[in-house]
Amino acid sequence: MTSGIVVRRVRAADYAAYGARFAALAARSREPNPHMSPAAVSAARVLVPEDRIVILAAWLSEALGSERLAGLWALQRKRDWRTGFAAALTAPLMPLYEVSSLPVLDADQAQDVMQAMLRHILAAGDLPRTLSLPLLPLEGPAFAALREGCRATGSRLSTSERWQRPVMVAQPGDDAERYLRRALGQSYKKRMQQFRAIARHGTVSFERLRGAAARDALPDFLALEASGWKGKAGTAIARLPQAGAYFDSLATQFAASDALQLDTLRLDGRPLAMGLLIESAGTRHFLKIAYDEEQARHSPGRALTIAMLQADFAGTPPALFDSGAGDGVDAGTYVWGERRAMGNALIRLGEPEPGLPEGAARLRQGLRALRARLQRKRAKTVA
Repeated sequence: MTSGIVVRRVRAADYAAYGARFAALAARSREPNPHMSPAAVSAARVLVPEDRIVILAAWLSEALGSERLAGLWALQRKRDWRTGFAAALTAPLMPLYEVSSLPVLDADQAQDVMQAMLRHILAAGDLPRTLSLPLLPLEGPAFAALREGCRATGSRLSTSERWQRPVMVAQPGDDAERYLRRALGQSYKKRMQQFRAIARHGTVSFERLRGAAARDALPDFLALEASGWKGKAGTAIARLPQAGAYFDSLATQFAASDALQLDTLRLDGRPLAMGLLIESAGTRHFLKIAYDEEQARHSPGRALTIAMLQADFAGTPPALFDSGAGDGVDAGTYVWGERRAMGNALIRLGEPEPGLPEGAARLRQGLRALRARLQRKRAKTVA
């Protein structure tokens, strides 16, 4: 039943003024997604032409003719080999750096809002009817609403790559020790011994910066990332001017609402590892991690996540901590004990049969499997 919901498009330039309305919607959502926020969309405009950005805003009619924002979904028009060269809408806008394809939905109206958004795309003569969602959580209320919307509109939802993303969901009564014991299980003793052993090599300290202070320290994070193999390969953010401009804008805008965080684990004052994070409605989302590769024997990435978790429980832990890990990341790198099912999904609106986009997804999946086999074969040969 979607008669009380109206979906309109918002120009990307106008969306910058939606900060307060988005924050209120995120607070009413069970699954906040900062990558749909005005701050994230404004930053993405550094790399994505404005005419390719499609922002769907769902409004719920209220008393006396007023309306309340009930859903938001930022998508990008795309056509490349990943979609079988068929026109598609993809979310998030920057899948290389952003971590969730989900729209933000009012918890009380999630199914109706999702269905209204899909019907809006179906009815639009200028929008593709293929949705490419490479970072889609495959569980939770927003996914349930999306799946029901596909059923109601006779649409085909398919997934190719699937993986388990580490997340943290604290339980009542948890403290750092209790959570780590549960999350690490049988490896708890070994991991904590490794963590404490770092102090034998110098003075260990942890620093958490928020807002403007985190923004000011962004160059230190970028320098640490560029000091390793990414810098040598030319893929570090500091080596990519456009990516650097995107992160500079993203950090500046999230810092303005105190939603940017930078955590640093130091050894004798030098950064051992650093984590860049953003927040939305009590949830925290990892953007990127950087670490000193010369200190790899200390497992700096895992050590940082332990220190972060201890700092979280020293205050008020987030309702959800999303690691943002992709399908190629070893989940054991993180110490968060819960898992979220993720997938690379395609939706063919109003089309129950597969087409070119599904064929391209199968081809990509086959090529990735072949590459993995060749890498394992080379590794065995070297060994």
